Amino acid sequence: MSEIGRVRHEPATAVYPEFPGKVAVVTGAAQGMGARFTAALATRGVHVVGADIDEARMAATAEELNRELAAGSVHEKPGLVIGTRADVTKAEDHETVAQLALDQFGRLDFWVNNAGIFPFALADEISAEQIGATLSVNVEGVLFGAQAAARHMEPGGAIVNMSSVSAVRVRRGRGAYCTSKAAVAHLTESLAVEFGDRGIRVNALAPGYVDTEMTRWVKEDPAALQHALDVVPLHRLGSPEEVAGPLLFLLSDSARYVTGHSIAVDGGSRHV
Repeated sequence: MSEIGRVRHEPATAVYPEFPGKVAVVTGAAQGMGARFTAALATRGVHVVGADIDEARMAATAEELNRELAAGSVHEKPGLVIGTRADVTKAEDHETVAQLALDQFGRLDFWVNNAGIFPFALADEISAEQIGATLSVNVEGVLFGAQAAARHMEPGGAIVNMSSVSAVRVRRGRGAYCTSKAAVAHLTESLAVEFGDRGIRVNALAPGYVDTEMTRWVKEDPAALQHALDVVPLHRLGSPEEVAGPLLFLLSDSARYVTGHSIAVDGGSRHV
């Protein structure tokens, strides 16, 4: 692959002095984007409760991250990562995770609704079970997480949801997924309006082709990879680190007057 097509895995370099001592919840944190988000926050002194339906993998990820953080981070006192199980389709699980953060660290500042699924089916083959599960995880999971966060956050708190470039661009065979992410983008705007009364900001990230477990199929299919490189104006896949940078910005005081937006992190592919 030419240099122009290479994935960039360098970590975000920005340092946010207001982060140390803050507390975050990240759902879907056992692997992929969620694990990278957790690492980026904890490296900067944020204590993170990572929640995932795969309890064993979440525990292993938390243990590994804490070991790496002890060896060195951007901040001299990195945050602590705690892993726990949560099924994001259950409102009560979000409340339990929020309470864990409060019990362990005494506060809740950030909430990242990252958990999601990425099903495939052509439009006339989407089953009731698939559309139901997709909306339950990808949309209800975001709503329930935001509700739990808002119940326990003080003014100044921030919520970031995971939308997708698929909210505005159709992908063949991903009708259920695209629909769910369009719903997340619009839900983010609704939450921002209502939670703004409490001084809580709500934004979303809309990644495109990013090199994670969810998009492994792109790299494994030469034709799909070439298509991705062709339709992305920057002609390369993104990396989780390049999504973590905008996440940190949206949670930070640098974005304290930014709410109700979906920020595309897609190499420009939404315009093609």
